[in-house]
Amino acid sequence: MAFLIILITCFVIILATSQPCQTPDDFVAATSPGHIIIGGLFAIHEKMLSSEDSPRRPQIQECVGFEISVFLQTLAMIHSIEMINNSTLLSGVKLGYEIYDTCTEVTVAMAATLRFLSKFNCSRETVEFKCDYSSYMPRVKAVIGSGYSEITMAVSRMLNLQLMPQVGYESTAEILSDKIRFPSFLRTVPSDFHQIKAMAHLIQKSGWNWIGIITTDDDYGRLALNTFIIQAEANNVCIAFKEVLPAFLSDNTIEVRINRTLKKIILEAQVNVIVVFLRQFHVFDLFSKAIEMNINKMWIASDNWSTATKITTIPNVKKIGKVLGFAFRRGNISSFHSFLQNLHLLPSDSHKLLHEYAMHLSACAYVKDTDLSQCIFNHSQRTLAYKANKAIERNFVMRNDFLRDYAEPGLIHSIQLAVFALGYAIRDLCQARDCQNPNAFQPWELLGVLKNVTFTDGWNSFHFDAHGDLNTGYDVVLWKEINGHMTVTKMAEYDLQNDVFIIPDQETKNEFRNLKQIQSKCSKECSPGQMKKTTRSQHICCYECENCPENHYTNQTDMPHCLLCNNKTHWAPVRSTMCFEKEVEYLNWNDSLAILLLILSLLGIIFVLVVGIIFTRNLNTPVVKSSGGLRVCYVILLCHFLNFASTSFFIGEPQDFTCKTRQTLFGVSFTLCISCILTKSLKILLAFSFDPKLQKFLKCLYRPILIIFTCTGIQVVICTLWLIFAAPTVEVNVSLPRVIILECEEGSILAFGTMLGYIAILAFICFIFAFKGRKLPENYNEAKFITFGMLIYFIAWITFIPIYATTFGKYVPAVEIIVILISNYGILCCTFIPKCYVIICKQEINTKSAFLKMIYSYSSHSVSSIALSPASLDSMSGNVTMTNPSSSGKSATWQKSKHLQAQAFAHICRENATSVSKTLPRKRISSI
Repeated sequence: MAFLIILITCFVIILATSQPCQTPDDFVAATSPGHIIIGGLFAIHEKMLSSEDSPRRPQIQECVGFEISVFLQTLAMIHSIEMINNSTLLSGVKLGYEIYDTCTEVTVAMAATLRFLSKFNCSRETVEFKCDYSSYMPRVKAVIGSGYSEITMAVSRMLNLQLMPQVGYESTAEILSDKIRFPSFLRTVPSDFHQIKAMAHLIQKSGWNWIGIITTDDDYGRLALNTFIIQAEANNVCIAFKEVLPAFLSDNTIEVRINRTLKKIILEAQVNVIVVFLRQFHVFDLFSKAIEMNINKMWIASDNWSTATKITTIPNVKKIGKVLGFAFRRGNISSFHSFLQNLHLLPSDSHKLLHEYAMHLSACAYVKDTDLSQCIFNHSQRTLAYKANKAIERNFVMRNDFLRDYAEPGLIHSIQLAVFALGYAIRDLCQARDCQNPNAFQPWELLGVLKNVTFTDGWNSFHFDAHGDLNTGYDVVLWKEINGHMTVTKMAEYDLQNDVFIIPDQETKNEFRNLKQIQSKCSKECSPGQMKKTTRSQHICCYECENCPENHYTNQTDMPHCLLCNNKTHWAPVRSTMCFEKEVEYLNWNDSLAILLLILSLLGIIFVLVVGIIFTRNLNTPVVKSSGGLRVCYVILLCHFLNFASTSFFIGEPQDFTCKTRQTLFGVSFTLCISCILTKSLKILLAFSFDPKLQKFLKCLYRPILIIFTCTGIQVVICTLWLIFAAPTVEVNVSLPRVIILECEEGSILAFGTMLGYIAILAFICFIFAFKGRKLPENYNEAKFITFGMLIYFIAWITFIPIYATTFGKYVPAVEIIVILISNYGILCCTFIPKCYVIICKQEINTKSAFLKMIYSYSSHSVSSIALSPASLDSMSGNVTMTNPSSSGKSATWQKSKHLQAQAFAHICRENATSVSKTLPRKRISSI
C-alpha cells in the first residue's frame, strides 16, 4: 500500500506543469455562486515562483509555499458564508464568493482587485472608466481581506474608486483608520496603535527599558516602528537597535539580513527583550537561525504571529527563550472546528485549494503532525500543480485533526465577524429591496449601511467606530511548554478603553512577576534613595546612579530626579527613601539645660527670701538702715525675685502670652531694681560730698520716689508701645533642616534694643555715681559693691549681644536666661552679701558705737585732707587763707579745720545714720 501511495505521488509530480494561469478562472482559488458575491483575498502561498530578479513579461506566475494557517482562514470565510446561507438571516438571498490567492504579492492582489471591479455579467470582464460610478455594477459587492496591511492599502486605493466596502480581518496598520485616504475600508480588529501602546505599557510595567525591535521593510513595518518609537519614549523605554528585514521572501537578501540581525542581538548583550513586528515566514526563519546560534531572549510577539502553530512547532523552539505576545480577542469557533472535522473532498469540487492541500498532504503521509506543516510547505515549493486522486482523498480525510491544531482562534473569529458584518448589513439593506436580483444595490450603498450596522456572532454584539475599527481588545498570551509541546496560553486581557491589563487569577499574577526577573536595562537599576544621572549618551536609559541630597528622596527605582520634601514640615537625610516629619523643638521643661537654669533661678529666689528674712530680723541695725531702709531693700529684693521668676517664661512651649510677658516683666522689674540702686548711689554721693556746689546740685536732684517712678515709668512706656505696635509673637522657624523651632519672635528688634539700651543707660549712670563713692568706710561701703555689680551687668550683656546674634535653635532663650541670671546674681550678691556678712559674721561692728566710731574716723580723715588742700579750704571757707606763716595764722587755720570737721561729721550722721546721730550727745559734738 505504501509503495502504491509513493507511485501515485510521483505520478502527480510528473504531471505538474510550470505554466502560469491561462484564463482568469485559473486565477480563482475558490468560488461559489450566489445572488450576492463577496470577494476574498488571502495570501495562501508565500511567494511567486520566478527565476529572474525582475520580470520581463507582464504575466502572473505560479505561487509556491503553501501556508496551512492561511488556508484555514480561507476555509473560515467559506464556513461563515455557509452559516449565513443556512440561517434565516437573509431569507432566500444566497451569498456567493470568489476567493483569490494574493501569493503575498501586491501585484497579484491588484490583479484580483481588477476582476472584482470588472463589470457584472460582462463576457469580456472589462473595467469601465467613468466619471461617476454611482450606477456602476461591479462583479462583487464587497471584499474581505487581505491579511497584510501593505497589500490591503494598495487594494483599498483601487476599491475607493467605486467605494466598494472592504473589511479587513488582520490588517492592523494605524494609517488604515484614516477615512480620508481609505474611506471604504473597515476592519474587525483594532488598530496597531492600541497594540503598540499596550506593548509599551507592558514593557514599562515589567521594568524593561533597553530593548530591540525588528520590523519589515514595508508600510506596515515602518508605521509600526514609528508608532512604537513614540510610545516607547512616552513610557521611558529606549530602543537599543532597530533592524528592518525585507518584506517578501522573494527578496534574495533576506537570509543575509536575518544573519546580520542575529549578530546584532548577540553583540547587544544587555538587550534581553526584543519586539518583533514580522510576518510568520520571517519569524520562522529568524527563530530557526536563532536556535542554531543559541540565542535566548524574551520575544514580544505582534498579533501577526503570536499564536502561529507553524512557529510553535519549530523543533527545539523552547531554546529561543520566552515569548509573550498579543493576539486578537478570541471568540467561540466551535462550529468551525466541527466544519473542519467533517471536511471532505469531492471530485466535483471547484475548490482548487482543497485539491492542492490534498495533493501536498498525500506527499507527507508518513510525517508526524508536528512536522506536517513544514513538510507541506517544502513540498509546495517543488510542486506547482495538482491532480485529483482517490488515494489523495483517503489521506486527506485521515489528517483532519491536524487542521484543527493549526487554526488560530483570534484570526478565525475576526474573519467570522467580517462575514457576519456584511451579512447583517445586506439584511438591513435588503429589507425594502429584492436582493435576489444582483442589480438590487450598488457597493457604495452597502458601505453606508455597513458603517452603522450592529451585528452579533451569536454571543456578543459589535459595531464599527468612527474610524471603521472594531475595538474588541487583545488577549495577552505566553508560550509554555506543556508535555513536551509548546502551547500558547492566555494570561490576561487588554482593555483598550481603559488602557489596563485584566489578570484573571493569582497564579497568572505570579507568572507576570516571574517575567519581571528578566533584566533588560542599559544601566543598573537605581535603588530608592537614588536618582538617575543621564550621561552624554543619546539614550536617557543609559545613566549613572546618584544619591539624593539632603531634604530630597526617591521612593521608587530608577526615578529620574529626587523629590523635594516640604521644607516647612519634613526633612530627609542623604539617600533617603522617604521624608520624615520634622520634630518640633523648643526649650522644654524636661531639657537638662532648662532644668539647670530653673534650679539656678529657684536658688536665686530662695536667696532673695533668705536675704529678706535676715534684713527683717535685723531691721534696726546700722547696716540695714545704712542700706536705705527696709522699704527700699524690699523693693530691690522684689525686683530680683521678679527677675528670677521671669526666666520661667523663657522655658516651655512658646505662647503669645509668655512671649509678651517675659521681656516686659524682665525689662520693667530690672529697670525698677536699677532705679532703686541709682537713688542709693546718688544718696551716698550726696552724703559724702564736701563740695558745696556739687552738694547743692545733688540735693536738688535727689528725689528718690520721683526718680524711681520716672525711670521705671519710661521703661513702662517703652514696653507698652512695643506691645501695642509690634508685640512679640510665636514664630514657627522652619529654616533648620531637621527640626521645627517654636520660638518667640520679638516683633521689633528696635523696641527690644531700646528696652535693653535704656536699662544700660541707667546702669551706666548708677555706675558713675557709685564709682565716685567707692572710698567710703569699708564695713558700710555700698558704692564699691554697686560698682562691681554694674561691671558684672555690663560684662554679661556685652557678651550677650554677639552670642544672641549668632545662636540659633531651641537654646536661644537659654542664652538670655543665662545673662539674666548672671546680671541678677551679680547685682544681688554685690548689694546684699557684704551686708549679710556683717550682720551674721561681724556683729561687733554692727552696733551704734562701732558705727559712730567708724564715721568719726572717716570724717576726721576726710576733713584733714580737705584742710591740707588750699583749694578745698578756699572753696569751703570763702577763700580764707593765711599768707604769713605766723603763729597766729597757724592757729586760725587749725580752728577753721576743726570747724569744717565738725560740719562734715554732723552731715554724715544726719544723712547716713540719722538714728545714731540723734542719740549722740551734743556735748560730744561741741567738744569736737
